[in-house]
Amino acid sequence: MFSRLFWLSMEAKNKSKIIFDPLYGFIHLTALEWEIIHTTYYQRLRWIKQIGFSFYTFPGAEHSRFGHSIGVMFNAHHILKSIEHAVPDDDLFDSHINTPEKLRHQSIRLAALLHDLGTFCFSHTTEVAYIRFGETTNSKNSKGHPDDHEHLGSYIIKNTDFPNGITYLLKKYQLEPQMISDLVKGTSPDILANQILHSEIDCDRMDYLLRDAHYTGLNYGAYDRDYLLHHFCTYNTAGHDILAIKHNALHCAEDFLNARFAWYSQVVRSARGAKYDALAEELTFYLLEKGVIFTYSQLLDMVKNDPHGFFGFNDQYFMTLIHRLFGEGFFDKDQRIKEITECLLFEKSPRTIRCEEFKQRILSQDDDKEKYYRKAKEKVEEIQKILKKKGGAGDWLVEDIPVKSIVFTKSKKRIIKDQTHPNILLERDPAKIMTDTGEVQLLVDVENSIISKIQNTYNFIPNVYCSESAYQLLKLEGII
Repeated sequence: MFSRLFWLSMEAKNKSKIIFDPLYGFIHLTALEWEIIHTTYYQRLRWIKQIGFSFYTFPGAEHSRFGHSIGVMFNAHHILKSIEHAVPDDDLFDSHINTPEKLRHQSIRLAALLHDLGTFCFSHTTEVAYIRFGETTNSKNSKGHPDDHEHLGSYIIKNTDFPNGITYLLKKYQLEPQMISDLVKGTSPDILANQILHSEIDCDRMDYLLRDAHYTGLNYGAYDRDYLLHHFCTYNTAGHDILAIKHNALHCAEDFLNARFAWYSQVVRSARGAKYDALAEELTFYLLEKGVIFTYSQLLDMVKNDPHGFFGFNDQYFMTLIHRLFGEGFFDKDQRIKEITECLLFEKSPRTIRCEEFKQRILSQDDDKEKYYRKAKEKVEEIQKILKKKGGAGDWLVEDIPVKSIVFTKSKKRIIKDQTHPNILLERDPAKIMTDTGEVQLLVDVENSIISKIQNTYNFIPNVYCSESAYQLLKLEGII
């Protein structure tokens, strides 16, 4: 098994470029895809770690968004082949062929390839701080979009119409940037494409579960990819093709959802795995408040006017910035932030506060969330009051109370509540199963599915961290 992507300078008979991936082996790229991945916008993804600061806990987790995004494209391609919506390879890799079927196939591959183009430093780790800060979201001329990677990526796709720009290359190959952007955001009128790219069992999750498991050395993300791919199918309802999975692979689909549930529960959201990401988010928010890190509006401007500057917005930029500010004494007036920065720079672990309100719990999606979320927040406020009253500058905490839930699947009640189409099967996210009689049901409605029995559950994992001195004070006060 190779530990990284190896670029090969060979050309196949169909004139595609070839790369070698540690999970899938040889992956063929079209001429357009080859040009895109050699733009500054795409090369930037080499320097952004896939799962944030998890490499502090799992030293092998050094893989990047670059390889992941190519893997997502590869899975999208094979889903299309499985459901017989792919064009022959000879057509796909021939730049002179521009049939509607070829353009659709290429567009879905591109949307998969470009889905993480706007990724922030250390992936979602610092992005959360930008969303919380909401610089452009709260501006007078805002359309209300969050300051997130999805909208930043869409902006790159639509606003780089110059040589070596994504917009320029899409137009060069007769593809409409707005259409690719809609696919990336999951708002395309092509319902089947949206489901391939953005659903409970999609090409993105298919890659990151296997890739993250491979590089961390854990098996939580394991599922039978080949068996799952073989059993994808389509079903026509209300004049639209939708993505489904044949009933023969019901338990394979369940294994997939279980793998994702375990991955987020035991790795991403575990106190051990999440602590440095929580510290980085807190530090990023502070830097945004102080105006010493690129703002979202600055990123938008660099996308259009300074591509090489935007290329530099990566993990190295973030670590170099905080290291420089730390060395210059920038944090000296704020002991809390200074110690958080030390923890992040030198892998000094904060203490994890453990008490009844911060316990990991399996709860109901429909009933329990607000109660336990409120109790956790109230406990944080209680601790903050104690530290403010009896503690010193070095007695700090960082809360990481989750807003998003770790679920196996959306419950039927939640699907109905969020429903946007009269026909529930046209909903983008829920997994669908084709029965032996050729009918299609939501997975949560399949009687012999274990998921249908546990559909309403979610894993609530609040994490709260603090300094050593704060921990000792809270123990003394009998709070923990």
